[in-house]
Parts: sequence; structure tokens; C-alpha cells
Amino acid sequence: MEMLDKTSLKLPKENPEAEDFLPLLGTDHVELYVGNAKQAAYYYMSAWGFQPLAYAGLETGLKDRVSYVLQQEKIRLVLTSSLVPGGEINRHVESHGDGVKAIALWVDDATQSYNETTSRGAVSYFEPKELKDENGSIILSGIHTYGETVHVFVERGQYNGIFMPGYIKWDPYFKPKDVGLKYIDHMVGNVGWNEMNKWCEFYEKVMGFAQLVSFDDKDISTDYTALMSKVMSNGNGRIKFPINEPADGKKKSQIEEYIQFYNGAGVQHMAMATDNIIHTVTALRDRGIEFLTVPSSYYEDVLDRVGEIDEDLEPLKELGILIDRDDEGYLLQIFTKPVLDRPTLFIEIIQRKGAKSFGKGNFKALFEAIEREQASRGTL
Repeated sequence: MEMLDKTSLKLPKENPEAEDFLPLLGTDHVELYVGNAKQAAYYYMSAWGFQPLAYAGLETGLKDRVSYVLQQEKIRLVLTSSLVPGGEINRHVESHGDGVKAIALWVDDATQSYNETTSRGAVSYFEPKELKDENGSIILSGIHTYGETVHVFVERGQYNGIFMPGYIKWDPYFKPKDVGLKYIDHMVGNVGWNEMNKWCEFYEKVMGFAQLVSFDDKDISTDYTALMSKVMSNGNGRIKFPINEPADGKKKSQIEEYIQFYNGAGVQHMAMATDNIIHTVTALRDRGIEFLTVPSSYYEDVLDRVGEIDEDLEPLKELGILIDRDDEGYLLQIFTKPVLDRPTLFIEIIQRKGAKSFGKGNFKALFEAIEREQASRGTL
């Protein structure tokens, strides 16, 4: 199983304002609670190019749940469903629909990570525990964050198995070709009115993050809706969590729509990085993924705004890929429509060509596209 290089801890700090009491090596996995894990796994394999990795369920001794683990480069998804009536998983799905339950963070020491965060005010999700099998041991611990989302700390330095104890290799015949996704660039949380600063302070105080950038309602607004956002990042820059909250507008913002249908705060979108966004988006579109679209007029002056880029503009225009530039370089990005029945979770595809920002120059065009979708749903 491919892992990040341990030397990552020796890299210069990307965010020098962040403290280092909680060194994070990267995103270990993202667990979603879903209504039907088998069918969700098929969707992420066939449409998104994820590869089968591991499985836990009745065949491994579990009586109450089933989990399928998928991987594409450094991105791992765990899809979990309940096997019995009632219980936490069913209650979560009933309340929120399919959604992200756990953002698992890879650490050197899960016990220390738990102690450092709970001593600073984090609410415990579960205390450190060790899982063992013939391939070694893994130590896990967990804390609560916004809504019902949790962070699980994963210490896997003494483990050589396929995923973790309790899982077996999952090796079906069906293995669609990947689409070139590499790693999770960032994960965005939506929180309620006036809660953004509370949760940014949580990441600063409890986890040692620092604010990378902020956007107010003047940056992220249209004629109808607005929101505010701050991006929190850890010291080495591998973990970035933008936090959004609604702002006053004439109509219901996308954040309000999300909170209404998700029934509270939660993960709004996962941004997945690629080295070739034209290839990735073409493959995803051919497999049925639907993306938000912007008017063709967006491309009439985009190069005047962002300057010279390596790519031909025509395929970017044909696919609806957005372009933005900062002091470090430029980026290419595109956003799916919600990937679930409820208008909640969506996925961003991003290719960074030096830029370390989040596409501020695209906000107006993007949010107008979202508003068109909201209008079609009758929720604007």
C-alpha cells in the first residue's frame, strides 16, 4: 500500500504560523456512512476509477456493519453501511443522507495526538486503541469536530497489511481504469450561522492549525447569495480545511441549502488533485459524472485576467474548467454537481500549476452556476 514518504516531516513549513505539537503526515482515509456500501463502491469504482483494496463484513466476523475500502493513488475512501436495524450508522444516514463521517489523519503517534488535542479542549470520540493481526498493529484514536464529523488519528508505522486489522483483501474481477486522481488537496466544511470563527479557533487551539487565507461576503457573493470562508492549514501544508458559513443575501445561499438538507454542519466537498485535469475530467464526463457549467463568455477574457497558461484554452472551455492565478502560479479547477440525491456533498477536481490559493477569481462564476442549480431545485 503506497504511503507518503516519512521525510515529509523534515520539509520546510508551508504554513509557518501553525504550531507543530500535532504533526500530521497526510490524510489517511475518508469514511462515508452510506445506505448501501456495495452499490456505492461500484459507483466510485466505475465512475471515479477507484480500485478495490479491502473489505470487512460478515465474512470477517463483523455482525453489525460492512465496509468497502477503495484507493486511487494516495486517496482512500471507506464506504460503510449498517447490517442491522437501528444504531449509529442508520441514524446518521437517516439524518444526513450519505455523507462523510470521519476524516482520518495519518500520524506518527495516535496516543500523543489524542492527548494533545483532548488536553486542549477536543471532545473525545474514542480513546486510543490497538488493533492487531498477523501483519502487525495499528493504533487509532478519535475526536469530534463540527456537526457529527470526527477526526480519527491513524498510527500505522508497525503495520504491513492491506489496510488495517479486521479487513481482508478485496480483489474482484471488476477493476476499471483509474482517472488520474492523486491525493486529497483539501476538504471543506459547512457550518451554521456565526460558527465559522468558532471552528477556525478550534483548529487553531486544538490542532495547531493557522489561517492560510480568508474570504468575506464581498469576495464570495452574487446578486442573490453570499457566504464567508476561512482556510485553516497545518504546519507542513498537507492538511487544509476551508470552513464556510452563510452570509446575508437576498435569497438562500448554497450553505443554507446544504445545512437544510444535511440537517446540520458537515463536509461540503472533497477536492481531489490531478496532474492532468483535461484527461481526468474527460474520463469522468465519459463515465457519467456531471459538472457545473459556466457561460462561454467566461472564457472571452479569462486569459486577460490570468495571463499565459500551458494548456490550450479550447479543451478547457469545452469541458468547463475554470482558471485562476495567484502570486505562486495558476490553477485549474472544476466542480461536480452533488454526487448524492440530497444537494449536499460534491467533489472538486483541481490541478495546481504552482498556485497555492483556492480560485478566488472564479468564485462569482462558480456561485452563479450553483445558483442556477438551486433555482432548478426550487431551493434558491
